[in-house]
Amino acid sequence: MVKFSQTDLKARILKSSNPKIGVIALSTDFTIEQDFRRICHNQNVDIYVNRIPFENPLTHENYLKMANYLAEIAHNILPGEKIDSIAYGCTSGTVAIGDEKIVHEIHKTKPNVYVSTPITAAIKSFSKMRINKIAVLTPYPKLVNETIFNFLAKQDIEITSFSSFNLEYDNDIANVDPQHLLETINNLEHQNADAIFVSCTALRAVEILDQAERDTSKFVISSNQALIWDTIRSVNISSNINGYGKLFLN
Repeated sequence: MVKFSQTDLKARILKSSNPKIGVIALSTDFTIEQDFRRICHNQNVDIYVNRIPFENPLTHENYLKMANYLAEIAHNILPGEKIDSIAYGCTSGTVAIGDEKIVHEIHKTKPNVYVSTPITAAIKSFSKMRINKIAVLTPYPKLVNETIFNFLAKQDIEITSFSSFNLEYDNDIANVDPQHLLETINNLEHQNADAIFVSCTALRAVEILDQAERDTSKFVISSNQALIWDTIRSVNISSNINGYGKLFLN
């Protein structure tokens, strides 16, 4: 062809009827997208991820900065399209900013969308599973852990033990060996607890939840597990999903 010539064709447009879930992941997070793919790959749902600026280390001040970006980041998840549910992927960030503030900011650009956060989803999961007493494991530094403890205590959750890896950077948290994480969970003081709560969306806990529940004979709830459970249930995906803890069987 010497001279440009184009044949105009008629496209057949077929829009997906699947519910749309938006995920707001931290710019520093290695884990949450992988966990959504693991759990949702056989479900009739479409997932769209956008990343929010975040600066390590894990401090209250750095968490608060994210609030300024929430509306824009939510807007840029398929601008102009209806999103059915948005998952905000930071447990300790939710505690610092406040879940009401997070919902308010997201609703500025995605009005009426269902918003889930890891800590509020975890509280829902405790209620669903009739969990009143928990042993807590986090990767956070001490000052952040105090905010998690205080938040849970205000929800009338009894904390029987609280353990931490004392890490300050998401890349370190994401690189905690899942088998070491499993061993750590098994060795926690959980005898008097109904369940073990593994906090942080960066920890690779989803991969070992089933084994941890078998080893400890306890419910094991993780941030990403609870967040994904709450988000997909919000769009009426009620099927049992095997391999990621008893929560997905309820």
